[in-house]
Amino acid sequence: MKLITDIVEENKHLEASVATIGFFDGVHKGHCFLLEKVCEIAKTRSLNSMVITFPLHPRMVMQSDYVPRLLTTFEEKCRLLSTTGVKTCVALPFTHELAMLSAYEFMRKILRDCLHIRVLLVGYDHRFGHNRNEGFEDYVRYGKELGINVIQATPFSWGNVKISSSIVRNLLTKGDVRMASECLGYNYFISGTVVGGHQIGRTLGFPTANLQIEDSLKLIPKDGVYAVHVYNEEKRHQGMLNIGYRPTINENDSRTIEVHLFQFEGDLYRKKLRIDFVERIRGEQKFLNRQALVHQLTLDANACMKIFETKQNA
Repeated sequence: MKLITDIVEENKHLEASVATIGFFDGVHKGHCFLLEKVCEIAKTRSLNSMVITFPLHPRMVMQSDYVPRLLTTFEEKCRLLSTTGVKTCVALPFTHELAMLSAYEFMRKILRDCLHIRVLLVGYDHRFGHNRNEGFEDYVRYGKELGINVIQATPFSWGNVKISSSIVRNLLTKGDVRMASECLGYNYFISGTVVGGHQIGRTLGFPTANLQIEDSLKLIPKDGVYAVHVYNEEKRHQGMLNIGYRPTINENDSRTIEVHLFQFEGDLYRKKLRIDFVERIRGEQKFLNRQALVHQLTLDANACMKIFETKQNA
């Protein structure tokens, strides 16, 4: 997939394309369904396939105090988009000037004149342009004048769920990482660097790596204990992760992310890790003493191993 960040510079090199546009946070199953249709239409009409997205969430530009909870960073989103079969990704900077364009102006100046779009596949609930009162019928009318064939995509449902980024965020906020991963089509993940800690886990028999997340906007699932897969230099390990405030230890009031790797020996300090969430074991609890905590950690580890075993044998 070719990534384009400067549409002015690349304008003369772009092929006539079939495209769709959106923020595509998470690149979930619904997004993949839409992009699959883009590729199908492009193949049928012998055109290039293109996805148009934004490096920053548009509301961050329009509302200075808006802080999104992202399922994917821009780099993660691009990596996931590259697996969909779409040949070109346009990262369109969202500016106040862009936001002020009407739907017609956006279709003329950006889609037709800059990006050479011939077919635009519009998500069933997607709207664009300064006047959000305009909808699909308006886009079709503008498209006929501009030489852009506008097609409305059918909604994608998984079972009884109409998958959306908002639904995935709500699931993660509740700690339901299994269902969130079903909607995404892959295990939800976070990435970060191992930083120094108080090494309390070693005294409990469960040494942990303290993770500092790379992007502060990345959504962290609900506090609790999770069975996870840990990727360290492309090697996958089984592990147990805790998100929370360590109420039994009660050292400070800062939220921590700590992961224990099963059957692992080595130094992870300053290493970059990727954590894939598999299942939530339980919520965070405060125990009477460290002995009770160690007992529960042992039960948690056994529960994690049983989950991994079940999935391996499935």
